[in-house]
Order: sequence, then C-alpha cells, then structure tokens
Amino acid sequence: MEATKSQETIVDPLLKDYFERSSAATRAVANDLAVVKRMALGIYETFMKGGKLLIGGNGGSCADAEHFAGELTCTFKERKRRAFPAISLTNSASAITAWANDFSFDSYFTRQVEALGKPGDILFLISTGGGDRANNASMNLVSAADKGLALGLKLYSLVGKTGGELSKISHEFVKVASFETSHIQEAHIAIIHAICLAIDGLATH
Repeated sequence: MEATKSQETIVDPLLKDYFERSSAATRAVANDLAVVKRMALGIYETFMKGGKLLIGGNGGSCADAEHFAGELTCTFKERKRRAFPAISLTNSASAITAWANDFSFDSYFTRQVEALGKPGDILFLISTGGGDRANNASMNLVSAADKGLALGLKLYSLVGKTGGELSKISHEFVKVASFETSHIQEAHIAIIHAICLAIDGLATH
C-alpha cells in the first residue's frame, strides 16, 4: 500500500526524532569507554582464570542477557577463538516458572546465583532502571546482586535512567544517558557487542 501524503507527514518526523535520540544515547556511551574497557578486560581475565560470567535481566534485558551469553559461548566475529563460559540466568522456562509459582519471582535469580556462582565469577546484570528497593522495582535483580556480592562474585551492570540500586552497589557499571527504555536497550546492546569485540581481540592475539 502506498502511503498518502498525510501519512508521511505523521511518520517522517517520528522516525527522524526516534533515530536522532537513539543515536544520541548510544554516542553518549563514548564518555564511559574506560568503564567498558575495564568490563571487557575483567571478563576476559575471569575466563582465563577458569571463572564464568552469569548474566541476568528482565524483559528486553532478558533477551540481551541471552544474546550476550550466545555471543560468548558461540562466536561474535572471530570464529576460531575458544568458547567462553557465559550463562544466561533466564534460559530455563521450567525453572523460572517452578520457582516463581512455588516461592517468589523476586528470588529466582538469587537461587540461580546460589547454584552457579563461585568466588571470582562475574555477575553481569542488565536493567534499564537499575532496580529500586524502596519501590520494589526489579527486586529479582537487586536480590541476585546482594547474593552475588555475599558469595564473592564481582558485580557489573548496565543501567539507564537514574542508575537505580545497581549503580550504587556494582563494581563497574555503565549508565546510559536516557530515560527512554527503548534507547537505553539499544545502547546496552551496542555496549555488549563492543565487549564481545574486545574479548574476541584479546582471545586471538
């Protein structure tokens, strides 16, 4: 169907504004390149010492967690590099629904961290808001962070908006300078890809 002039008048400014704001949010991450570098180096060092990366998130960030784990266990760009032990905490629908039904969704990630985490591993949490104890927001991630820290895991996080609780307790975090969930998510996946690219480079040189 060919768009009418009135339809184009509606859609054109929406698309232009969307991509301008999305690009601005992603470009702003350049101010935190030192943190992204430390994250990449820390993850690679953990792998070299026999540790693993545990990754969690809700909603779109859940998809990012699975995406991140897939890039590291399979391959990002360098097909000849070794596989790395990255585990998404969201990859078992039966475990998630069993624990949420019988106990609480807020403690599901905590249970996974307790089962899989060891001192020296990294817990990498992705949240557009960062979690909020006072308002009970993303408490499954905040509780997982508490458990990981108690077990001796390093805590890295990608957040947005005000940064939330995760920005206060993480060893390393990047806060995307946006309050728009979709733009935060777009910047998060760019950061994830950059980390994977850096790890590919380290693994093949």
